Amino acid sequence: MATNYVQPGNTLTLTAPSGGVVAGKLYIINNVAVVALTSASAGAEFEGAISGVFDLPKAPSQAWNQGARIMWDNTVNQRASNATTAGFFPIGVAVRAVGAGEIVGRVRLNGVATVAL
Repeated sequence: MATNYVQPGNTLTLTAPSGGVVAGKLYIINNVAVVALTSASAGAEFEGAISGVFDLPKAPSQAWNQGARIMWDNTVNQRASNATTAGFFPIGVAVRAVGAGEIVGRVRLNGVATVAL
């Protein structure tokens, strides 16, 4: 085995941003989309998942197809969206189809939140 191997990388220890983090919510930390697994105050370390399947708040006006590209609206809305709007971060794909009117969507995180559109 490689002597420089550290961990699988599905979860990371990160520093909570201003305002802290709440377990179960998604945060964009630089270029990482992470679901906090533990709550932490600003500046404290927390564990976060960067891959896996999570139920996340979604834009209720949208219907999603299975496999659709999902973005994170990191404005005051703080929710997943299938819109490719400027300022939204790509975070993964829809695991199942959901209809308009639903407020939760199932998303498989891709591990990064590359530069916002």
